[in-house]
Amino acid sequence: MASAAGVSHQTVSRVLNGHPSVRPETRERVQDAIARLGYRRNSAARALVTRRTDTLGVVTPASALYGPTSTLVAFEQAAREAGWYVSVATMRRFDADSMRTAVEHFLDHGVDGLVVIAPTTEVAQAVVGVEVPVPVVMISSAPELPLGANAVAVGVDQRFGARLATRHLLERGHRDVLHVAGPQDWFDAQDRLAGWREECAAWGVTPPEPVTAGWSADDGYAVGRRLVADGLPGAIFAANDQLALGLEHAFADAGVHVGEDLALVGFDDEAGSAHYLPPLTTVRQDFARLGERAIAVIHGALTGKPDTGARLVAPELVVRRSSGATS
Repeated sequence: MASAAGVSHQTVSRVLNGHPSVRPETRERVQDAIARLGYRRNSAARALVTRRTDTLGVVTPASALYGPTSTLVAFEQAAREAGWYVSVATMRRFDADSMRTAVEHFLDHGVDGLVVIAPTTEVAQAVVGVEVPVPVVMISSAPELPLGANAVAVGVDQRFGARLATRHLLERGHRDVLHVAGPQDWFDAQDRLAGWREECAAWGVTPPEPVTAGWSADDGYAVGRRLVADGLPGAIFAANDQLALGLEHAFADAGVHVGEDLALVGFDDEAGSAHYLPPLTTVRQDFARLGERAIAVIHGALTGKPDTGARLVAPELVVRRSSGATS
């Protein structure tokens, strides 16, 4: 196979083992050779020699919300590209006993590492105190938690994203930037609220009291109706795009023109946000990069070479017409 791909046996081994140092074009060449030759690795035999199964266990909430779902998909893709198999346990209830049962299930199947997608305090607290003898990565923007010696947290920098959104509105001259916050048992919602406050403080601005809601467009619509009745701010930073969608709907029903009568920014850049009316200025999360960071951390732990890269992935602002921009 090495000769078919025009590389060394060591390079083939690195590709098969998901080593991150292989150049993308080289990895693709080796994978093409594998496909042409019909190579199939004997995982059982390899596990006996290496004591590794190349399988990762993933614990995730049974949620269809954008953040957890996008995180799971991105991680699975990054794992597959790096040569890992993924076994997923979706859970509706999180407590120490349920988490311990899930962990024991994965350990019985010989996983090399465990990933926990932890968007809420409930999930994070269930992880704390559960002894896991394999490397653990918690994908979350959670604050520092006593995760244990073999556990590391990685996530998207939600505070920075919120500051980008708020700064954009402040730079456009708005001084009454309202935040419609998500549910505060979610770390993302906590961090977006904190980032909005931090940026307003940095500008010497005292913002209106935040409005706390859920994550859905229905929640945004209800908040929008109340704002129309009670008085509109000059600008709104919504904690996610679905809230922003509901706000746009409520304002349209009341004859309020988003992007003209007030500015609106969301968070997520979910599919379709460019087609809201008007198109939504929002914060884009790099889930692909997040998945890659989680894989790099696990690989480093398993090889005894701890990954030293950033634990938080920076998001970016995507400017569209809802904030009063012309693009």
